[in-house]
Amino acid sequence: MKNDLRVILSLFASSSRLQRKRAYLTIAAIAWGTVAILLLLAFGQGLRLQLDKNRRSTGENIAVMWPAETAKAWKGMPPGRAIRPSMDDIAFLRERMPELKSVFGEITSGRTALAYGRKTVSGRVIGTNVVYGEARKHYPMAGGRFMAPEDEIQRRRVIFLGDELAKDLFGDEPPVGKTLQLNNTPYLVIGVMQKKTQMGMYGGPDANHAIIPITTFRAQFGRDRLNNLAIETWNPEEMKSALRKLNEILGAKYGYDPTDERALQTWDMVKSSKIMKNMLIGIQLFLGIIGALTLLIGGVGVANIMYAVVKERTREIGVKMALGAKRRWIIAPFVLEGLVYTFIGGALGIIIATLLVALTSFVPIEDNKVMAFLGRPTLSIQIGVATSMILGMIGLLAGYFPARRAASIDPASTLRYE
Repeated sequence: MKNDLRVILSLFASSSRLQRKRAYLTIAAIAWGTVAILLLLAFGQGLRLQLDKNRRSTGENIAVMWPAETAKAWKGMPPGRAIRPSMDDIAFLRERMPELKSVFGEITSGRTALAYGRKTVSGRVIGTNVVYGEARKHYPMAGGRFMAPEDEIQRRRVIFLGDELAKDLFGDEPPVGKTLQLNNTPYLVIGVMQKKTQMGMYGGPDANHAIIPITTFRAQFGRDRLNNLAIETWNPEEMKSALRKLNEILGAKYGYDPTDERALQTWDMVKSSKIMKNMLIGIQLFLGIIGALTLLIGGVGVANIMYAVVKERTREIGVKMALGAKRRWIIAPFVLEGLVYTFIGGALGIIIATLLVALTSFVPIEDNKVMAFLGRPTLSIQIGVATSMILGMIGLLAGYFPARRAASIDPASTLRYE
């Protein structure tokens, strides 16, 4: 056995020395294919992670409802009746649906004058509840905060600004602790939202909104009809039953059919997230298939090279077999050649792809809205393992089939081979 191994390694080494150029080209082809598939899948992985992050930036396990009109008759009442929830419905639902994570409402005022110093901008002001901050991912920058329960209870004139709205008003000046005028009424800026990218939104990007306590909004604007009513569940599986129960409760209060989907128009983010996840899986499968075909083409190239090697060395192989060479002495060097070339090329490709992906981390994308939306390329362990397995199969098959052909050659026929 040791003698066979020594002979096989000796034959492989001599073949590699005599055909260095071919070895380099084979390794380069495999390395190029590996870099291509890894970069392709890294961009796909980065896109998937970023789009998932963008999706979650608006909130998770949330359903938002807008006032609308009934489409079904109910207990003698005709369709077309307006359903207009009010602030009282927030506590009404919290009491009757304690299983929910949160319930909050929104009353909005568009094109509201916000002024600081000599600068005045027109912005969208939202009066809402304290739980809105966590549910809608309104996380404050360092040094600031979102609304506290006392702000809502005591109807304090405090305001939380979206990051772009804060920049429009204050420029490079720190907004927290400053006082601005909202329709000529002073408000203390308590926080500025961290910058985030969004996929789904309603009423415009969160970066352009201003948030005040819903009780303060009612006191200043004299309105208590909700523009939006939202619920948040603990788990996505609970959303369907929660919406059914909510419509039963509000249907009994406002007199509409609980199965009437037009009474309260609803955006179920749980359902939307499932659709998005399926789309992302489809994108990854598509990129994976393209990457696998790229490696397969590289494997076909290696196999063709190995077949060419067998063709060139037909006479040599025949002479070896005529002199008593064992079958495994013919097969093993070709299999070893395919495996080694594939391994070296794959390792080089993985190293090059890893370096290229690492270099992208130094490219600033925060100020580039397109890149911030698409995300950075990301290599995952699963991608590396899958690529290594595919490369191993390519190397084995690319070496085995030409080797089997070489071992089946009739030594006598090689003397007549041209």
